[in-house]
Amino acid sequence: MKRDLYFKELAVVLGRAGFTPLPQENDSLPVEYHSQRLCRVNDQGNVFYRQEEVDSPEREQAHVKVTDMARTVLEYMNHLEHAPEIQAMGLSEPYQALAEFNGTVLAGRLTSSGAKFVTWDWDFNHTGLNHGHYYEGNYVGAKRDFAIRSGLIPDERQFTTEQLVEIYQQSAYIRFSCSLPEEQERTIDAIQQRIQELVPDCEERVTQSLENNTGPSFEQTM
Repeated sequence: MKRDLYFKELAVVLGRAGFTPLPQENDSLPVEYHSQRLCRVNDQGNVFYRQEEVDSPEREQAHVKVTDMARTVLEYMNHLEHAPEIQAMGLSEPYQALAEFNGTVLAGRLTSSGAKFVTWDWDFNHTGLNHGHYYEGNYVGAKRDFAIRSGLIPDERQFTTEQLVEIYQQSAYIRFSCSLPEEQERTIDAIQQRIQELVPDCEERVTQSLENNTGPSFEQTM
């Protein structure tokens, strides 16, 4: 896989997540977090850092997040490099088939604003695609949807988006309102990070939920 393509896509993904990718340096991509150097990523998806750059739980968690994103981007970029283009009637944009099982296909394409993914069902004669579920920049969510739609993973064993948002909201409440050991705080942080990967607009959904559930206050009257 071409290094420049990988770094370009990774920079888009990192930027969306609140990190600042810097120009390439010694065949690696430096990354800043809150205007301070955090780490660097090479073209094999390996992340390197100095101890003084990861000197707090927040920055340690940020480093873990960069590591996960670097590996995820490397995975789908490698697939896109070799995946065949989908041939189907009515397909207005070129997509490549990343996986197919039981009449369901996981597809992706690179754009100037980052990779896009979608799952489709083939029609009965395998010439057209139906019921597209689109995931802009969310490869993990697209893979999960493909696994469920194709029957690789039973649907009843998965959390819905609404359930994941509720778990995120309740874990945030526990994290804020309770005095927890550092290990439990890290566990909650990891759970919330995982949910954010599966539901990229999770925080917006939580905010909307709080606004919808906030009604007028009433005072007792005599």
